[in-house]
This record gives sequence, structure tokens and C-alpha cells, in this order.
Amino acid sequence: MLRLTNIKKTFNPGTVNEKVALDGVSLTVPDGDFATIIGSNGAGKSTLFNCIAGSFYVDEGSVELDDQDITFVPDYRRAVQIGRLFQDPMKGTAPGMTIEENLALAYLRASQKQHSVFSRISNRERNMFRERLALLDMGLEERLKQPVGLLSGGQRQALTLLMATVVPPKILLLDEHTAALDPATAEKVISLTKQIVEEHHLACLMITHNMHSALEMGNRTLMMDAGRIVLDISGEERAGLTVDGLLEKFSAGAGKELDNDRILFSRVE
Repeated sequence: MLRLTNIKKTFNPGTVNEKVALDGVSLTVPDGDFATIIGSNGAGKSTLFNCIAGSFYVDEGSVELDDQDITFVPDYRRAVQIGRLFQDPMKGTAPGMTIEENLALAYLRASQKQHSVFSRISNRERNMFRERLALLDMGLEERLKQPVGLLSGGQRQALTLLMATVVPPKILLLDEHTAALDPATAEKVISLTKQIVEEHHLACLMITHNMHSALEMGNRTLMMDAGRIVLDISGEERAGLTVDGLLEKFSAGAGKELDNDRILFSRVE
């Protein structure tokens, strides 16, 4: 379980560039919860992820994971328990290393072998990599020795998803991880995402700018504005909600209408 309590973060405080990025955010994400997050640019979505992943320390509040306070735990230690995908497919992999080496790094970082100085991948684990890659249906299981830099954006993002979950994390953060992909590849990566989250019963947060995805994926929808969570719906209330209904609820919670063109254009698919 992830628990955020009254999280606050301000960048460049006391200057003309002061920006309140998170303004008292509290959020609980139990195991198995898959929540989509939607909001305009600057609403605080990516900052929220950076707070959870430990990219910076918060000004106020606490971050807990499985009842352990990780508020001041550095990001490289949190990475053992937190998987993350970025919008840019190039961010999640080391392009000069092979597919096998990338998977090995991800596996050794998060597995019980992480504290062994001379950790190596066994043939059994190598075969496991091959089996997992085969599930992607991209032919990558036959390219283990090829550099990741030779892969397409969609292949790299699918590989990054596999790396983030090769040892199931306690929570998975997806920051618009299909936004840079073509529609067909994006659909495939979304399908893989659903499959992996369901298979491992992962707690998952996914940022999206697509109104339909925000309502169709997972079991919960959050909307953010000005560093606050202004809407948190799930269950029957979410199941019967339309895109227009979601916009109305945002207006009621934020006190204004949503004005992000990219999100509004997604109303029509």
C-alpha cells in the first residue's frame, strides 16, 4: 500500500519563479488498485510521481510504502520497490547495452541478489528473460545480444515495461508511457500493461491525457488541478460515468472548467 499524507512541494520558493507544485496532497493506493490520473499541464501529475519515486524530497508531509516511511529514502533505494515508465521511450533503457544486459540490470537491482557483489545471471534466469520477451510478440527473444539502441520506440517501451516488472514492484508508475508511440503500438503496450498489472495484482498509477482511457482503464480515476487532487472516483460512480460527466465533476471540484486542448480533443475518438 502507498500512502501520501499532506504532501507539499514548492519550487524556487521566495523568488519571482515560485511555483507551488503540490499543495497538500493526500492519497492512499491499496494493493491491486489501478488508478488513472488526468489533469492539465502544470496540474502536478509528474511532480506527484517524482515525489513518490524520490526524485526530490517533499517540503512537508510523508510518503509511506507498506507502512514504512520512505519520505527521506533516496530514489535509488526506492527503485527496488517502485517501477516507473516515462513518456520518452529512450529514458527507461541503456541504449549501448544489449537487451539481455538491460534485463539483467533490472532483475539484479530488484531481486534478492541485489546485495551480492558478484551477482550474475544464470541460464535459468536467461531462459526466463527469453520466455517473458516472447510474450511481447515482438521477436525480441531472438535478439538478446543486440543493443537496445537498435530497437524502435515501441519495442523499447515494451522492454522497459518488462524491466520494470521482471521482479514485481510494490507500485508501478506509468507517466503517459504510450504518448510517444503510434496508435497501433500504443494499443499493444496498453494491452501488455493491463496483462502485467492483472497478473501480478500490482498497485498502479497511470497518467494519461485521454479522457476515455482515464475511465476505461483500471478501477479508479483521479483528476488533478493546481497541485491538488480535485476528484477521486471509483466503483459504481465511475462505472456509469461518461466523459462529459467527468468534465462536469472536474468543474465542480476545481471550481473552473478544464481548459487543456489535448485532453478536450480526446473526447472524440
